[in-house]
Amino acid sequence: MSDARIEAAWKRFQERLDSARPHEVAQELRDLFVPENVVEELLRRHELETTRIASLKEPLGLGRPDALPWYTGPRAGDKNWPAFEARVRRSLGPDATTKLDEASTRVVAMLDHPATPTFRSRGLVVGHVQSGKTSNFTAVACKAADRGYRMFIVLSGIHNSLRRQTQTRLIRDVVNLNPPLWHQITSPERDFVPPPNAQSFLASKDQRLLLVVKKNAIVLRKLRDWLEQAQEQLGNCPTLIIDDEADQATLATRKINPLIRDVITRLPKVCYVGYTATPFANLLTDPRDHEDFYPRDFILSLQRGETYQGPETLFGRHPVDGEDPEEVPGGLDMIRTIPAVELDDLRPKKATAAAQFEPAITDSLRRATLWFWIATAVRQLRGQRNEHSSMLIHAHSDTRVHDSYRAPLQDLRREVTEGLADGQPALLGELRRLWADESERVDNTRFGVARPSFEEIVQELGEVVDSTKIVMDHYRSNDRLDYDSGPVNVIAVGGNTLSRGLTLEGLVVSFFVRSSNVYDTLLQMGRWFGYRPGYEDLPRVFMPDEIRRWFVHLATVEEEMRKEIDRYLTEHKSPLELAVRIRCHPKMRVTAPSKAGAAVRSAAAYGGQLVESHYFPCTPEQDVQDWHNTNAKAVRSLLDAAYTEGRADLGVKSGRALWRDVPLSSVMDFLNGYAFHPKSVEASRSLMRQYIERRSQSGALVSWNVGVVGNAVQDEAHTVSLPGNISVGPVTRTRTKGSAEDDVADIKTLTGSRDEALDLRIPAGEAQMNRSRLQELRVQQQPERGLVLLYPINAKSQVPVRTKDGVTAEVEGRAPLNAPGEVVWGAAIVFPRPSQVGTDLAVEYDYLAADLREVFPSASEDEDEDVSVLEQDLDNDAEDGR
Repeated sequence: MSDARIEAAWKRFQERLDSARPHEVAQELRDLFVPENVVEELLRRHELETTRIASLKEPLGLGRPDALPWYTGPRAGDKNWPAFEARVRRSLGPDATTKLDEASTRVVAMLDHPATPTFRSRGLVVGHVQSGKTSNFTAVACKAADRGYRMFIVLSGIHNSLRRQTQTRLIRDVVNLNPPLWHQITSPERDFVPPPNAQSFLASKDQRLLLVVKKNAIVLRKLRDWLEQAQEQLGNCPTLIIDDEADQATLATRKINPLIRDVITRLPKVCYVGYTATPFANLLTDPRDHEDFYPRDFILSLQRGETYQGPETLFGRHPVDGEDPEEVPGGLDMIRTIPAVELDDLRPKKATAAAQFEPAITDSLRRATLWFWIATAVRQLRGQRNEHSSMLIHAHSDTRVHDSYRAPLQDLRREVTEGLADGQPALLGELRRLWADESERVDNTRFGVARPSFEEIVQELGEVVDSTKIVMDHYRSNDRLDYDSGPVNVIAVGGNTLSRGLTLEGLVVSFFVRSSNVYDTLLQMGRWFGYRPGYEDLPRVFMPDEIRRWFVHLATVEEEMRKEIDRYLTEHKSPLELAVRIRCHPKMRVTAPSKAGAAVRSAAAYGGQLVESHYFPCTPEQDVQDWHNTNAKAVRSLLDAAYTEGRADLGVKSGRALWRDVPLSSVMDFLNGYAFHPKSVEASRSLMRQYIERRSQSGALVSWNVGVVGNAVQDEAHTVSLPGNISVGPVTRTRTKGSAEDDVADIKTLTGSRDEALDLRIPAGEAQMNRSRLQELRVQQQPERGLVLLYPINAKSQVPVRTKDGVTAEVEGRAPLNAPGEVVWGAAIVFPRPSQVGTDLAVEYDYLAADLREVFPSASEDEDEDVSVLEQDLDNDAEDGR
């Protein structure tokens, strides 16, 4: 290619950088058949140019204000990333490798250019629990090392087990793939021990330094003092600090927080990047303190893989703003209830009873353990004999409670081993029923895995049960989890050491009665999230009903939070311009109070929202019947008012009814009389009333439409009579299987995808509708007018049957409603978006967010009420290499 054409390509490259990223421009050139060697040359020239710029001004990574997009992605001549990429490709395949490449490139592009004279930035990467955060920061380290970063400090949790695990993985995935390029200052056996002559280590430009350091006061002081000895050399040593589990110990602790700050202040060229799946505390840190760890420069959210089983996959969630309720995940039928009557036999009533506590093998614990053995046998039949298989029992934080489980579990293992050997009919019948029940509840065919017969399973069970290890994993135990000595079947009983970072390999069954009402703590305890290749249908989680409902709320909070984070890139905002809001819960705390000391109540108004009832009490008690009767009375009063004071719309199809121009007073009377269940935290009667009153003061929401969504009458014996001689058939709404044994049915979604369009005209040709489009149409056609939708629900709704590919079956994951009476009434309220910009939206349901009103240096440290417990835990964890 001639010099003139190369220069023309270079000019085009520079012009396109105004609206596209370097790697995107490079791909455009490839699509125009520009030779690959020319594209590589242009990328090299671009990086040389940005290096020159970086030496003259303070650069900022992609997505930060005045961004200088210096990183173009991997290029020819790189050594660390290509080696790691090849390993990932062999183990995970090309698709997963491509996604890891793209995700890690986004992070590296946020870092400062290593040629910058000085820099000190802070960012946050939000992953998912048990979803490959380690792979991402390993890829980031490889790419940063290929571009000039020289020292890599990984802060790896507070326990030795996690630090060893992280160091071992980095040796395997980075150091051993390019040994001449790396020098390890720490090892799996030894945490940081200061090597002599720090200047010589830091002066060498040929090797990258790797330190995997526990967040421990003694270790961090050694690191700080060692760096202090080489201040002259550090000016030429760009450093990347990766803080794994960045919300733990780093924030609001008396010892650890100041020491990590001290380490950072010793480094003239340093990027600090926190990694966590539970960033609530990080997002609520005081942004005015420049030395603390609010992610002032960037925040990124990692995408989860399609096969990742996270909170919304297992528990389901509620819709967030702009979502079609029918497209929101309902959750797999994998959650099993631990009855409240069993809890006193599974955990001590109070902390003082821990020493004398003796657990029992309750019905649910027995069922969970038997299922673990069955599922492990199924995995072996599917060719996973050389894979680990684990069960987690998380009952309490006290190590004495952990130890008390050893004898009962050993007795159960002995009983089942002997029963299988003797062919005891009662045991075999129990196992057969358990396999039949559980294998029916989760369809194996949707995951493309085989379903063996019970006879095949029995042939494997004896060896599986007999080989199972029972391990108490806590800091006082000598018998810890060991996945490095070959395949193991293990039942692990533990608490804090199993709650953070540490991966339980091949986790199949989780038995969880540990109580916590803090968002981040509860999510981190959920070790059951992750990838389950080849056994996606087998995991089961046993927990009390209230905790299961909390996880549904957390799944909703997490989805909403990630949408907020994604706004940074789409709106070109920085974390100092736009604070991420986190929805609150009436019974749960977002994080420890000291970690949220600088947070303020934030906003999310009802404008544009759909509020609906999706919880219904279903016991035969009189107070439950009275609750439904009261709601029915409120519905009848609103329908009578709509008929007498509104205007009937006769254009709706059979099975539905609509009245327009219903006065606000009738709707307010309805809100006073109709009760949304307390679990519907977004449906606060007082907040909705306040919001409507505020809007009505400016002339909005003074007129409403009221509709009934039923079915066309097919059976005269089962009709619902409405004013005006209108009759409709009741609708079917079943409960989730997860709530089948609850006193309160969770139907997940009340409204259909087009129900909100009942009072709208749908333009011709628009067959597909989502909530965002419906909101647009409402602003255009029904400005400042709300809609109340009422649903007569068949109280005995049965699970519908659907035919797919010639096979007829019940809808998966649902159970009959079984509510009292014949009809229960559901309600949905559609709040239109304000049609006038600047409308007062002051009444909202509660959110927390960082306070950005006064972003200027002002240091103040709050006491953490959890500090003493945390730092005692740090001191208890045995120190390697002190």
